[in-house]
Amino acid sequence: MVGGGPGSFIGPVHRMAAELDGRIRLVAGSFSRDLDRSRQAAAGYGVAEDRVYADVEAMIAGEAGRPDGIELVAVVTPNHLHFPVSKAALEAGLHVMSDKPAALSLDEALALKAVAYAAPGHYGLTYTYTGYPMVREARDLIASGRLGAVRKVVVEYSQGWLAQPIEQGGDKQASWRADPAQAGLGGCIADIGVHAFNIAEFVSGQRVARICPDLSRVVPGRTLDDDCNILLRFENGAPGVLVASQIATGDRNGLRLRVYGERGGLDWSHENPSVLVVNWLDQPTQVLHAAAGYLSASARASSRIPTGHPEGFIEAFANLYRDMADAILDGAAGSVPSIDEGVRGMTFVTRAVEAAGAGWVNLEGAPQ
Repeated sequence: MVGGGPGSFIGPVHRMAAELDGRIRLVAGSFSRDLDRSRQAAAGYGVAEDRVYADVEAMIAGEAGRPDGIELVAVVTPNHLHFPVSKAALEAGLHVMSDKPAALSLDEALALKAVAYAAPGHYGLTYTYTGYPMVREARDLIASGRLGAVRKVVVEYSQGWLAQPIEQGGDKQASWRADPAQAGLGGCIADIGVHAFNIAEFVSGQRVARICPDLSRVVPGRTLDDDCNILLRFENGAPGVLVASQIATGDRNGLRLRVYGERGGLDWSHENPSVLVVNWLDQPTQVLHAAAGYLSASARASSRIPTGHPEGFIEAFANLYRDMADAILDGAAGSVPSIDEGVRGMTFVTRAVEAAGAGWVNLEGAPQ
């Protein structure tokens, strides 16, 4: 692991998710730029002190000389280090699982794509919400054609933890997200808006063709956007709406997706992730539950315990790591998001920031 030092939220999440199914172990890392803090984190993770390194280059070199050296690198740093760490690991022949976004900029993402395509190792990106069983069920249900053609997509991701300028008080998680040098050109759009964009395309099976973005900096003194409202137009002509906010006071982690087809609509909420509601045009509403026998094969395979027993964020995260383990150990294709989704997400962030307030623009190619 690179990153995930003392005070990290996502580092322990990666560790728990990776180890949940017993196919991956955390054995080495460069957890912080401060070696003492890195050793402190290693003690908490149960990593031997002789496998704690000052940086990724030292880790790659040190592990290469061991018969039990690392095979997979988890990249859990702030955004500005995703590209150099992933590139170094891939070029060393290692596999990579990276936090999103794939890189700090679209140019970096495209450069990383070239590296990933040429490297022998697998590259995965933690678009975590694609790991939920009922999100995979929603995707399979739409792909089956039972709802008919997709007519509209509405996705919301609402948080309130940045409703105050806590980055100015030294909050670790807020500070780097508010700093363009570490977060990149997008704030809320790159932190959670890209998750909303990804899940909308993942479930609907449709790619966004055009966007009409409106990005705001609501909290005084903030450099990057903290509120986003974006109209979407999908390749099949269907309209969509994407709302992402980190200044929605009182909201926690309100991700919700609704997809409307010709014969019915789907409704999934992260705050009740084990349930998928299907509202049919001329039939009673169905409420589908995770791990039930009537679900699709991919949805059933994504649950570890019987229906009625709640699973959540760690388990969804672990599904991505299990997909990665399947790819590495068994050669299975899996469904872990790839560098292609990484480039797609950075394209969305870049175009949304650059075109904010300019009206409708193409997502790819020439703006108009």
